[in-house]
Amino acid sequence: MNERRKDEGIVLTEEQKRRRRARSLAIALSLGALVLLFYIVTVVKLGPGILSRPL
Repeated sequence: MNERRKDEGIVLTEEQKRRRRARSLAIALSLGALVLLFYIVTVVKLGPGILSRPL
């Protein structure tokens, strides 16, 4: 019987699965917003000339 319990692992309820998904989505959106913020701040600090400079 102990072998069977080890194979099952932790079984989440539907409520726990829903909350985990909501948390994961919130983290993903926050990370995306942070990346966008860094990009915007970088473009603003470097100025519009960054787009027309030679490579």
